[in-house]
Amino acid sequence: MFELLINKFLKFCVVGGSGVLIDFGLTYTFKEKVKLNKYVANTIGFTVAASTNYILNRVWTFHSHNPHVMTEYSKFIIIALLGLGINTLVLWFFVSKVKFNFYMSKLIAIGFVTVWNFFMNIIFTFALVG
Repeated sequence: MFELLINKFLKFCVVGGSGVLIDFGLTYTFKEKVKLNKYVANTIGFTVAASTNYILNRVWTFHSHNPHVMTEYSKFIIIALLGLGINTLVLWFFVSKVKFNFYMSKLIAIGFVTVWNFFMNIIFTFALVG
């Protein structure tokens, strides 16, 4: 069971890495090339990356066959948005209170949120526990 969990976590991290590339790539493209507002560009990047992550995790990481795709997708997005809030809080704490470097703090925040997203998606979105 532990080996299966580690395998799923590693796949989840690979999918997350692809999401980072999609997010940054689209945000950059829409902000710098299309000249959209930076927050609109960021929203587009986040939304497309989260949606792509859902599809890849559904098919590759968790092998979900749940016929209620929109319900499952909604749960995934809610967890991602909560993760974004946690990311911001952890980032703020380490930058403002601990006085860590911004990018070091961002790495710490990403670590926290990766673990949060993984376990919440196992329990809540893909219901592999319980």
